[in-house]
Amino acid sequence: MTDTQQKAQRGDFRSVPATAKAHAQDLIEFVQASPSSFHAATQVVERLAKAGAMVVDEAGQWPSAPGAYVMRRDGAAVAWIVPEKRDSLEGFRIVGSHTDSPGFRVKPYPAAASVGYAQVAVEVYGGALLGSWTDREIEFAGRVIDREGKEHLARTGPVARIPQLAIHMNRGVNEEGLKLHRQNETTPVIGLETFGADIFDTIAAAADLDRDDIVAWDLISCDTQPPRIFGTHGELLACARLDNLLSVHSSLVAFEALLADGLTSPDTTLHTVPVMVAFDHEEVGSATTTGAAGPLLSDVLTRIAVSLGCDLERTQQLYRGSVCLSADGAHGVHPNYVGEHEPGHRPQLNEGPVIKINANQRYATTAAGQAEVIRIARAASARIGQDIPVQSFVSANHKPCGSTIGPITATRLGIDTVDIGAAMLSMHSAREMCGTVDPWWLAELSREFWVS
Repeated sequence: MTDTQQKAQRGDFRSVPATAKAHAQDLIEFVQASPSSFHAATQVVERLAKAGAMVVDEAGQWPSAPGAYVMRRDGAAVAWIVPEKRDSLEGFRIVGSHTDSPGFRVKPYPAAASVGYAQVAVEVYGGALLGSWTDREIEFAGRVIDREGKEHLARTGPVARIPQLAIHMNRGVNEEGLKLHRQNETTPVIGLETFGADIFDTIAAAADLDRDDIVAWDLISCDTQPPRIFGTHGELLACARLDNLLSVHSSLVAFEALLADGLTSPDTTLHTVPVMVAFDHEEVGSATTTGAAGPLLSDVLTRIAVSLGCDLERTQQLYRGSVCLSADGAHGVHPNYVGEHEPGHRPQLNEGPVIKINANQRYATTAAGQAEVIRIARAASARIGQDIPVQSFVSANHKPCGSTIGPITATRLGIDTVDIGAAMLSMHSAREMCGTVDPWWLAELSREFWVS
């Protein structure tokens, strides 16, 4: 009898806690409401405003009164709490993530056609698994700018599909793999020319504008298949944009918990300033006004410090007392490709948050950072009455390592940074996969990080 059969006889299987199920369902709703980075950032602002945070216009006067605040810059969002008592502040406690995901962006001149099919011209965004985008119904979402410069959030609904070539005309596809020419073979079909299919009209309708009023857009492809909890015990989640809306959502839920706990009240003593930041453009290098390599986080931290009455010396002291958790997807061990993973570091789904480590500093984690994550995991475990295990990921030596906002934040600001995340499979696919317990544990870890 196998170990699995013995466990089945004993009923010795882990169940998904009700709190984790509720968190997973909220994650599903958040992802469905966030087809683009602009929608995701808007969701963060709207939910935190509902929880009691004041919405800040960064073009206006920066607030200095104690309380919770949130702001949006295009496809990025930042939230923070200004403590009532400021004299003993030691630094900032930052949880960073990103709102964008790989896919296809609609080009400025979108109309395309071939042999009677109406199509849409797209550009590959980030390191997408291109084959995963074939044979599925796609929508386009993001922002549309009108003649007055006003932004309109828009989503088209399922209007497009990239059909594969039939196996009869591509006999070697199963042995040689699907190979797509990025320019010629990834253009989605949106209808038939004889029916008058027009992507420009579709975008205008989605934005509730006349086509003559549209000047430009930032639109990205989205899978329209709803997220689904699956597995024999509901322990798995298939969902688009888990990289990295899972981490955005976990930090959002944790920040909402801070507000629900009354951490903005005069009776609460915080020794650090909690900060949540969800950057844009991580998938394309972060070198933008809303990316981790840009000025967004330093702008916010500096203005917070000034509002607290800090001079340059005191601001630098706060920086050195700060820590950032860079929360992004982690590679879970793949059951069909075990040899592609480092033998001693094979994260499992639903086995806890993953500390990501790389000798060449593609991840920013140090030994001190590892110890800090283990410490807060223990503290969070005691608070929720359930053990939160912690795993580690290191790439195999023959595999190049991806990177995150972590090294960028550490380099840009000189703030100690730890790379963590929830284990997943199919990363950068149009539809990724994770466990249903890990997102909740990641949220509890983030919550503890801000108050511990």
